[in-house]
Amino acid sequence: MGSSSELFKVKTLTEAIETLKPYVLSLYQHVEKVSLEDSLGRIVAWDIPATCELPHFRKSTVDGMAVRAEDTFGASESMPALIQCRGEVLMGKAPAEQLEKGIGILIPTGGMLPEGANAVVMIEHLENFGEGLYGVTKSAAPGENLIDIGEDLSKGEVILPEFTRIRAQEMGLLASQGLVTVPVLPRFRVGILSTGDEIIPPDQIPHPGQSRDINGYTLLGQAIACGAEAHHYGIVKDDLEKMRTILTTMLQENDIVLLSGGSSVGSRDLSAQLIDELGEPGLLFHGLALRPGKPTIGGIVDQKLIFGLPGHPASAMVVFDTIVRPWLDASVLHPKSEPLPKGTITQNLYSGSGREEFIRVQLSSNGDKWVVEPIRGKSGLIRTMVLADALVHIGLDTEGIEAGQDVYFRLIR
Repeated sequence: MGSSSELFKVKTLTEAIETLKPYVLSLYQHVEKVSLEDSLGRIVAWDIPATCELPHFRKSTVDGMAVRAEDTFGASESMPALIQCRGEVLMGKAPAEQLEKGIGILIPTGGMLPEGANAVVMIEHLENFGEGLYGVTKSAAPGENLIDIGEDLSKGEVILPEFTRIRAQEMGLLASQGLVTVPVLPRFRVGILSTGDEIIPPDQIPHPGQSRDINGYTLLGQAIACGAEAHHYGIVKDDLEKMRTILTTMLQENDIVLLSGGSSVGSRDLSAQLIDELGEPGLLFHGLALRPGKPTIGGIVDQKLIFGLPGHPASAMVVFDTIVRPWLDASVLHPKSEPLPKGTITQNLYSGSGREEFIRVQLSSNGDKWVVEPIRGKSGLIRTMVLADALVHIGLDTEGIEAGQDVYFRLIR
């Protein structure tokens, strides 16, 4: 179980994730095979290589005439190159004839070039003189207006690296390779529990001092958007035994358990006590060097991740995005290497040293550049997250950012 010295040591995000990681690596060792139709949003379990070259034949990118490029050299409108046409390429058929000198064949977009052809003249640059004789009014370079064999993909090259999230375009790529079954990580099961004496369901009218359950639904939406199978278990009062009963069930039924709310110190202490009592190794951190989100707690109960998130709605959403989402998209194992978009910040941002900060921002376009406008508002205000398009990360060692600087941002799902 977590020792008392651990409980009050605030961890950085990286430290918290690294502390948890050894206990849950087994979650990523299971693989499911799903049909291509059911693969959207799933995460590829291992590198997938191309099964064949794409395209596997040389194809035209325009409507026009397949030619030998050298037969068109020097052609102009005043002095067209003369080409004798030998029919037309049919879609889905391989042309039988090999092009000899001075011969061409009409071809549609996507049609297969005949042997001997190494360029396509666009239809706009052809004059029909009749009797199958055409004038080419603009010379074509070798390779012009065609896609060569293997230009899109070479056989054996990795087309989807391990831990890629499958989007519509990846589905198309897999289809192009004849891959109708895809190895993916299992969907994580995420259980969400709202806690606190003051929290009531959204269909009830709150009395003074009561609040409708916001976090249960924002976290549910975030988990589903990450591809998880998520379930909201409702609301439980700050009662140790009731919480113990429902948490025991949730830990049996889920891979990740999120406790939301419980803003008071007493409520957080209940959650921390239960995380530490329900299984090994128990509570692993009690507070993050993070703003918003310092009160976050977390641990492992018998290889299940469990987090206690802050009660403030915007704060809970930011914490989900920074410490829960990376498990769901496997970026804890394989940080995404693609660069984040960036834009120009409109205001000075100051951050206390020794903690990371995530600033909610709105985006607008200024010609070819993004303008990044911080949203002012307290972490208890859900409206600030509704208005936000993205988050800007201020690192541990950054005191602040000056207006006019370029900053990287991550879009909020």
